[in-house]
Order: sequence, then C-alpha cells, then structure tokens
Amino acid sequence: MEEFVLKNGLTVLVEPMAYLRSVSMGVWVKAGSILETPEENGLSHFMEHMAFKGTGKRTARQIAEEMDAVGGHLNAATSKLCTNYYAKVIDEDLPLAADILADIVCDPALDEGETNKERGVVLEEIAMVEDSPEDVVYDVLAEAVFGKQTLGQTILGPAEKLQVYTPADLRSFRQRHYGPQNAVVAVAGHVEPERARDLMEEKFGAWTGAAGQDFPQSVAVDEPRKLARDKDTEQVHLCVSFRACAMGSPDIYPTAVMNNILGGGMSSRLFQKIREEMGMAYTVYSGPSSYPSCGEFTIYAATNPKHVKTVLEQMDMEIQKLLDSGVTEKEFIMSKAQLKGSYILGLESAYNRMSALGHNQMLLGKTIPPEETIAAIEKVSMEDVAAAAHQILTGPRAYAVVGRHADKYLKYMR
Repeated sequence: MEEFVLKNGLTVLVEPMAYLRSVSMGVWVKAGSILETPEENGLSHFMEHMAFKGTGKRTARQIAEEMDAVGGHLNAATSKLCTNYYAKVIDEDLPLAADILADIVCDPALDEGETNKERGVVLEEIAMVEDSPEDVVYDVLAEAVFGKQTLGQTILGPAEKLQVYTPADLRSFRQRHYGPQNAVVAVAGHVEPERARDLMEEKFGAWTGAAGQDFPQSVAVDEPRKLARDKDTEQVHLCVSFRACAMGSPDIYPTAVMNNILGGGMSSRLFQKIREEMGMAYTVYSGPSSYPSCGEFTIYAATNPKHVKTVLEQMDMEIQKLLDSGVTEKEFIMSKAQLKGSYILGLESAYNRMSALGHNQMLLGKTIPPEETIAAIEKVSMEDVAAAAHQILTGPRAYAVVGRHADKYLKYMR
C-alpha cells in the first residue's frame, strides 16, 4: 500500500492487486449525522443523494449512462460518521471512474428542480424504513443509548425537516464539511501507484473547501433508558444495549471474540438457545458498534408477543452464564478461527481492501496492515474475553422495543 498527499491536502491511498482485472475506488468525506445539528439532521444523507443528480458538466442521466456503458458500478452510502462515494470498474476504466467520482463529490449542481424531485425519493426511503420494524427499533435504540447527543439522531433525518431543506441548506452544509483536507481517496485493485497518483492529481487537484471539524465527544448509555414505539407488527422487536469500547481501542478484538460466542453467528449461544432449542425467534443476534469516543454492544431479537418475557429472561440467563462461567476452550478456538477466516477471505476482494483503507484512514488517521489485524486476533486470550464480557455486560443498559402496545413490554426489562 502506498500513501501520498496531493498539493491541496487530499490524502490518497493505493493498494495494487496485480492478479485482478478490476479496480475499486472510494472517496470518504467526514460528513455524517454525528456532525449535524438538530436543525440540519439528514443533510449528510440528502447531500449524498444530490451528488448523483447532476454536476457542472453531467446530467443525472449522463452519470448513470457513462458508468453503465462500461459495466461498472457506482454508488454511495452515508453513516453516522462519514459519507462514502465509490465505484467498481475494470482496470482500463479507472480514469472514467475517477472523473465521475471527482465530478459528483467536488462539483454537484444542486439544482432546485432536482432537489425537489430527490426530496421525494428520500421521503420514500424514510417511509420504507418506517415499514421495516427492525430498522425502526434501531432508531429507537439510538435515542435510548445516546439521548440528545448527535449519535442519537437518525441518518435519514425526520421527514418534516427533509420537506423544507433547500439547495442553499445543502451548499451551507457542504461549505463546512466538503473539502480535500476533510476527505480521503482509496484505490485498490489492478492499478499502478504512480499512475494513480497522477490521475488523482489531475481529477482532484483543483478541489478546494472546508477542513472539517472534530467529532463531538459522546457517551453511550450514560444512564439506563427504556424506550418503546407502538407499531402494528406481527412480531415484537427488542434491543438491549450496553457500553462498549471506542473505535481504535485494542479491546475491539476481545469484544469481537466474545460477540461471536454470545450472539455473533449461527453457532452462538443466543442463536442456538433461543432459535434452535426454544424456537422462539427467527432472528436473534448480537454485535458491537464503535464510534470515535465510545461504543455500544447490542443484542437484538424479534419474537411473538407471547414470548417476549421468556426471550428477555433467556437473554439475561445467557449473559449471566457467560459472566459466571466464562467461555469454553472449544468456543474460544472456534470464535478466533471464525474471525480470522472471515477477515482473510475478505482480503481477496478489491472493494473490501479499498473500503478498509479509506475507512481506517478517515476515522483512525492510519491504515492497519492485515498482518497486524491477524496478530491482534491471535493474541486474544480467554482471560481477555472474560474481561471484555465483565466490562461490557455488567454496565448500564438501554432498551428499545417496537410492536403493538409496545409500552407494556417495558416492565420485563431490567
């Protein structure tokens, strides 16, 4: 992997993979819902949509047609922390991918007519999320975990705000967040670093703009909270969340091993007990989420209303068993092997390599060599896993529940 900084301050990372014929390229901008004020919640995601609706030299149709004409893939995603624009093409079409990505990131038209049309698309996306109770319960959980902090906001924003945002609002948001010193470009695949450097200087070298701002300090579950959302669903959707380690912490590796054992896969304790043995849920799992100054660890299940009390009790029993007795050597070895295996398999994808490069550089300020990640997984001991379990699972909890008459299930939550 080679790293260089363009004259305008834009960091570029290039990882050659000579055995491929494809190239994946991504542009990360440090602009997500964590950086939005309550008055501008949803603007990061709206800006992502508007990037594809025309630029200074391309219409929305031309953007789509030029990428389709070479069989490539162009897309974007907004998270709580950043916005990522990316393309996947064969190696000879990297100049086109770079030109389109630079165009949509650096020079979106933000036309009023297109803004009004795309507003309707985003409102439909918000409606689609409202039709997915699993998505809704995680939005409710974010509020329960983070309260009035910006991490408690949804990525899409509330519909009533999307209905009134204007191109001027989008431009104002861009002026604070979009700029070469607040962005990272990553390229992985069949590419020569020197060629990539010249290409990025050509396409992005004239970009100017904001230096961005620091992420706010946030605290997960600073006090126990229980929130419910009434929704006409057949199942009740449940989440329980705990404090966990922040992004970049060495504790992410013991936490990942512990998670695999508790609820991270089909062989995990929660899946085997609640789904396979008891037949009380189709979906049950756990997983950690890390942010710049905090993290959370969440258990989710969807179940029949008559099983809510039992499922919550069983979650508590599995948590207590893990705290009292720890993990078995068989579980420990299997969990580490699973983590290493899935990570190594992921390294064979140019998109995954590009994504890891950009993500780590943007959020951690550094890249992490694969051998360092593998060594960190191998270093985890059974004592480390037990310590992670005690640190996370004995702390304050936040609960979220979505379903018919959801309030009545709060009494079952500790």
